Amino acid sequence: MTGADRDPGLQPERTRLAWRRTTLSCTVVAVLAGKQAIHDDITAAGVVAAGLSALVCIGFLAVAHRRIQSLGTARPRPLSHRGALLAAVCTVAFAGFAVAVVV
Repeated sequence: MTGADRDPGLQPERTRLAWRRTTLSCTVVAVLAGKQAIHDDITAAGVVAAGLSALVCIGFLAVAHRRIQSLGTARPRPLSHRGALLAAVCTVAFAGFAVAVVV
């Protein structure tokens, strides 16, 4: 099978659905992190933490949106290095937020 004979079947659809599930999980994590940051009273540190959580979530949503859009073409391009790096940074940032909340 050559590259021109690529079947645009279920694999791109499964990948699109996986990105959507991941963005939903990211949004839930961002909301819970923001809620935890300002749980008792609103402080400057809590507002900054909630803002950073929202910023990281928006960055991840931007990467996911671009990836989902590119999967709609007949020959989707691979995820760019910049997109992969941003997704990884967002994931590590959320892990750091989790550590900060626990400690």
